[in-house]
Amino acid sequence: MMKKGILALGLLMLVTSCSEYQKLLKSDDTAKKYATAEELYTQGKEEKSNKKLRKSIRILEQIEPQFRGKPQGQRLSYMLADAHYQLGDYFVSPFEFERFQQLYANSEKTEEASFKEAASYYYRTPPYNLDQTDTKKAMEELQEYLNKYPQGEYADQASDMAAELQRKLEKKAFEIARQYHKTEFYKAAIASFTNFIADYPGTPFREEAFYYRFDSAYKLATNSVAFLMEERLKEAKTYYEAYKKYYPEGERMEEMNASLEDINSRLQNF
Repeated sequence: MMKKGILALGLLMLVTSCSEYQKLLKSDDTAKKYATAEELYTQGKEEKSNKKLRKSIRILEQIEPQFRGKPQGQRLSYMLADAHYQLGDYFVSPFEFERFQQLYANSEKTEEASFKEAASYYYRTPPYNLDQTDTKKAMEELQEYLNKYPQGEYADQASDMAAELQRKLEKKAFEIARQYHKTEFYKAAIASFTNFIADYPGTPFREEAFYYRFDSAYKLATNSVAFLMEERLKEAKTYYEAYKKYYPEGERMEEMNASLEDINSRLQNF
């Protein structure tokens, strides 16, 4: 009986709370709306309550335009942007943070807003095998933050994020080139790996790119008609030498040496 009473009381409080909230949304009491929005935002952030954050956003969207340009407007604009950010609304938060920076360029929250704008793009980037437009945009925004705040509070985090996204772009480019190799489009593979090596000199996929470029050239040559084979075998040898120059103790060296022996044997026929 006591449990039922507690449950009934809880439901009554919930209904009353919802009713009060709906009344507040329809009211013209901006002071109460301001206080309630701030309370819901603070509690929602501390408690990680999406429900309270969403409630806060509904009120903030109503009153923020009325306070724009006023002292309270700065706080409201930031809360609106950050509430979306805390909810993971990363398609909305960057625009709200950008607007905040435009309206309140001298705010002490400007650096944080700049970082969170960039981070919003970072968090919405897709896996490497999908379109990387958002990844490139995120890198631009992170670099913009780092340019503005090279010693900023979030500089290390922004640098780590940018490096991670760079690796994602590298992985995308590498896998495209490797797919050409896998599907036996060897000319396209050679061109793609050559561009990859030039575009990403510090990539962890560099050794593999040198190997696959050689292997693509080797297979292209050995599957060529006679009048093209000699030139292509010689080209494959140059790619072998390039790999050996940078990776004399590389993991692929033994396999490539075997291929080189075959190349040299075939060249004796010309």
